Amino acid sequence: MHQRRSMSSRKLFLRSNCAAEPLIDRWYAWPHLVPPATAARNVTERHLRIMDSYLSDPEAHAEAAKNPALAGGPFVRYETDRSDEIAVLRDTTCRERARLVELSGALTELETIVEQEARGYSLEPLYEKVPAPLKGCVELAYDLRNRPSYRLLEPLLYGRFDSTAAQSLMLSLVSDDDRAFIFSTPRLDDHRSLHWRIPFASAQVDSLFRFRAAPVSCAELSELLGVRGRDEAVAQLLSERAPRPPKRYEGPGSRWRYFGHACVLVETQGRAILTDPAFSYPFANASPRLTLEDLPPFIDFVLLTHAHQDHVLLESLLQLRDRIGTILVPRNSGGYLQDPSLKLILHACGFKHVTEMAEMDELVDGPVRLQAIPFFGEHCDLAIMSKTAWLVRAGQDSILFAADSRNLSHALYKEVRAQTGDIGTVFVGMECDGAPLSWIYGPLLTRRVERGIDQSRRANASDCAGALALAEAVRCRELYVYAMGQEPWLHFISSIRYDEDSNPIIESNRLIETLRERGISAERLFGSAEKILT
Repeated sequence: MHQRRSMSSRKLFLRSNCAAEPLIDRWYAWPHLVPPATAARNVTERHLRIMDSYLSDPEAHAEAAKNPALAGGPFVRYETDRSDEIAVLRDTTCRERARLVELSGALTELETIVEQEARGYSLEPLYEKVPAPLKGCVELAYDLRNRPSYRLLEPLLYGRFDSTAAQSLMLSLVSDDDRAFIFSTPRLDDHRSLHWRIPFASAQVDSLFRFRAAPVSCAELSELLGVRGRDEAVAQLLSERAPRPPKRYEGPGSRWRYFGHACVLVETQGRAILTDPAFSYPFANASPRLTLEDLPPFIDFVLLTHAHQDHVLLESLLQLRDRIGTILVPRNSGGYLQDPSLKLILHACGFKHVTEMAEMDELVDGPVRLQAIPFFGEHCDLAIMSKTAWLVRAGQDSILFAADSRNLSHALYKEVRAQTGDIGTVFVGMECDGAPLSWIYGPLLTRRVERGIDQSRRANASDCAGALALAEAVRCRELYVYAMGQEPWLHFISSIRYDEDSNPIIESNRLIETLRERGISAERLFGSAEKILT
């Protein structure tokens, strides 16, 4: 008895490979699950449909989930039959999220009303016909060609539809890179994980992650998580090993470090700037990588490029929340369903210091200048403004994070350079075989699109021609291609696996070869990398 009390009171550290998956209704929380309108459509048009399909034939899902070619498909990945638990989750979702189900139907009804009854005359009579879940939260309007549309008053919808009760964190230890794809598989309980029902915005979430550096007893952690009878599960999250003390770069010039995908840390002039945070966890026999332990103690600015699940990773952001100064996000289009406000999403998740930037806006912080640069493409030709590239400048160093810009107009970056001057370093994505329109945005569509249209309108990033034109326009000295979701620890959010015959690999190889022939340094990144600009 004395030994058990002693163990529960010893001060230990939260393990660096303790993952905390943010969940909403037991589904992995990505940006579209936070705003009420997009969440409603995903509940009815993605989650319930997947669960119904699984309940009708769990064996078919299990077989499909084994096929790597179907990794991004709507197939629940569990090796054993979990039908009973999925059935409970489905019933719970329908009961506890009934108002969201109504909101989803109201969005379909509103689109029908606007399409059928707005004929160029005054829209005032139609306000009385707005479905009840949306009344007072939408504005109807025409464009200059008399085409009708509506916009959502997003802040009012957040007030009307509160999702905090559906939020939780799933805590578990990461021992490999194998995790189920986020769009297809709800997170069910198992003996290795702890399910903590807690709103993302709670200060207790920050308290949990502080235990990586400040020791805590098993009893104190159990009390924080509100769990009883799970002493062994709580204890496994803790370790006697203190983490490596975080350090800032204090050398000459600027240093950038690549953490995988589109996550790059720039340290310059006493500032730390992090783009699209998405880091891995350390574990035994892991492939070479940078992790949370390689970040500085404070990050002055986080730059988010767009609201896709592989660029706004709440799992990484929540662990950094009390170490971030300001998050910069692109300004959105003002209430259109397909373009929810990133600022409101982050505020709802407890991030207080979020600044919106319009195209070519600049923020100056001492010797560092951060500028929002136009970003075309990768959004299936939808009217979406919440996307931006970022230009970081300090002294003679200038780095453009072009994200997944498709560079649809080769004249764009010539116009940019006319205002910014030459840009020394460019990072660009080349996932030029992107997913079709319906893969991400399908739940938001109130009517099925033709297959030809769906396949034509893809979330494509740059090909060789586009990236080459970008490099020429800004007169860069070096260019780096992101790994495009190839790092194994990111498969659970990207589902991408390329080989040497895949078009993005072929196109990026052509780009690198062409640039090197022209005397420009070029490389496709993978896993981790580092360079000091002097």
